[in-house]
Amino acid sequence: MPSDNLREIQAFLAIAQERSFTRAAAKLGVSQSALSHTLRALESRLGLRLLTRTTRSVSPTEAGERLIARVAPRFEAIREDLVSFKELRHKPAGTVRINASEFAITTILWPKLSELQPKYPDVKIELSIDPGVGEVAVEGFDAGVRFGDQIARGMTAVRISSDVRMAVGLNAKVVPSSRSARAMSSGALQAMLTIAKCKCVGGGVKKWAL
Repeated sequence: MPSDNLREIQAFLAIAQERSFTRAAAKLGVSQSALSHTLRALESRLGLRLLTRTTRSVSPTEAGERLIARVAPRFEAIREDLVSFKELRHKPAGTVRINASEFAITTILWPKLSELQPKYPDVKIELSIDPGVGEVAVEGFDAGVRFGDQIARGMTAVRISSDVRMAVGLNAKVVPSSRSARAMSSGALQAMLTIAKCKCVGGGVKKWAL
């Protein structure tokens, strides 16, 4: 519907509600002459007289009453919807979709979200397990959790945890290659050989080429 039509209907409803051009003009913040011109344009376009005007009062005609019954509830519903949207500025609501690895969800996100959720009950969180290679925005997510070296170009990153320490076990038969051994300091080489003595699942002989 063109904006002029909406203004005409709004003007008509204000006059019918206030039963006065003066009060309706003040309510809408326009002059009485502009309001009268808007109403005449609506009546001319519909080919119907919507208001009966006397020197003392203004009242809807039968056609005007029918128009009020049809459009007034819709305008009121729109007004209420706009008010509810304004409340979002003070009360967060909606759905936030986050993808992350299973490790990040269980160790980082879930402990924080479990504390946050009771404070914002109107916010729905959807978590999706992702190994960390997908594009966050392209796949329709609002945010993603990645290790520092997995952040795609162009993404805005914010640190949400301290560095994560992980224990790594190597098969006892894994040994560094001669080239790697020459490049290592004695301390690093000794640490490598110590780790290589750890038992872990798997078998076979592999050289760790750096």
